Amino acid sequence: MYSAYRRKLLGMGMTAFAGGLVLPWAIDESGASEGALKRTIPSSGEQIPAVGLGTARTFDTGGGVEQLAPLRDVMRTFVDRGGTMVDSSPMYGQAERVVGQLVTSLDIANRLFFATKVWTTGESSGKAQMEDSFRLLATNRIDLMQVHNLTDTQTHLSSIRELVERGRVRYAGITHYTPGAFGELESWISKEKLDYVQFPYSIASREAETRLLAAAADHGVATIAHRNYEKGRLFRKVKGMSLPDWAAEFDCASWGNFFLKYLLGDPRITNVIPATTKVKHLNDNMDAGMGRLPDRSMRKRMVEYIEAL
Repeated sequence: MYSAYRRKLLGMGMTAFAGGLVLPWAIDESGASEGALKRTIPSSGEQIPAVGLGTARTFDTGGGVEQLAPLRDVMRTFVDRGGTMVDSSPMYGQAERVVGQLVTSLDIANRLFFATKVWTTGESSGKAQMEDSFRLLATNRIDLMQVHNLTDTQTHLSSIRELVERGRVRYAGITHYTPGAFGELESWISKEKLDYVQFPYSIASREAETRLLAAAADHGVATIAHRNYEKGRLFRKVKGMSLPDWAAEFDCASWGNFFLKYLLGDPRITNVIPATTKVKHLNDNMDAGMGRLPDRSMRKRMVEYIEAL
């Protein structure tokens, strides 16, 4: 049975897509996005640029001028190109602090969608950690607070909702890093009112397509896909190879485009969050949100191509 959210979307002119739905406000009839691709957060109707910026490993660095310089360029370019979601976590070492330093020096806090996580046990510890995130990120508002890796989930969701009621946090979510936890993510999605769920998803790791993406769509939960490049393994797999000629059919100009456009070709994906320390790679990531996207048959062809390598 369709959820109320799915019925509403169907009433707005939705078409079926591989167990999900095609968003008419995000993709036109040719499969192309109008400008930088945006997706809608179901719980609010807010539109958000689909390509975000991850900070795991890449932003875990010292605070010196030389160390921050390349990341400052990445952050500035990300915002200049219309990016908003920056995803971090206390688990990522110095990443939150570095983001806060960059946001302050560039004066761009009002242009970002801050997403971070709580990763501890116990109510008091969780609340203290979330307060640390506000301080480290140098912001009075965190757009999305997520329970990282389902750690003490019920306790932290209650605390997050208190922050939502006070206007300090806008959205609540949950995450996990392994497909083995997808069943638990589905369970939380079905029993709690959540805004976002985050999980690993790439063209080489497609377990989310089996049930999790459908569950998120059924319950009106936005999605964040991380580990989009399998920590670089996908690039190593195609090193020295040229793109297939047919990649031009969905405006794909690089392997980075190829891997991200595969994910964005499923309208159930709200955000992808590739991480980088280089402006060149940041621009390539952002380009994936431009132009046409692969349809269902093309996505199948993409998988078959990669699996044959």
